[in-house]
Amino acid sequence: MAMNLGPNEGEDELLNTINTTPLVDVMLVLLIIFLITIPVVTTSVKVTLPQETQQPQETKPDNVILSINAQGQAFLYDAPIRSNADLIKQLQGFAEKKPQPEVKIRGDANANFEDVGRVLYAAQMAGLTKVRFVTQPQEK
Repeated sequence: MAMNLGPNEGEDELLNTINTTPLVDVMLVLLIIFLITIPVVTTSVKVTLPQETQQPQETKPDNVILSINAQGQAFLYDAPIRSNADLIKQLQGFAEKKPQPEVKIRGDANANFEDVGRVLYAAQMAGLTKVRFVTQPQEK
């Protein structure tokens, strides 16, 4: 039960549109902020980054080659190693040379990490400092 008292003459009409002026102001401020900060972010210290190269490793006669097959058997050159203590004794002879030869460990992809770690530990205990792992380069 509403009561109609007649037309109200002092009231404004209802606006049915959205005022987009504040939205445009906010967007312009954000645009200015991004235009100012993007050059600062992209500019950094000038450095020359190294290029990736695949250099073939030269096998020198004084390099020590240790191999571990998939079954975990260790080899010094082509001779099988009986025990870890035997390997340490043989590697100590190489460690006494001046300059020390480089040790290259060739571990089979299917070998346990423990077996490769055992050979690496033996090289460390013998006093060898130049140790490398030989890997197969990735095919493109």
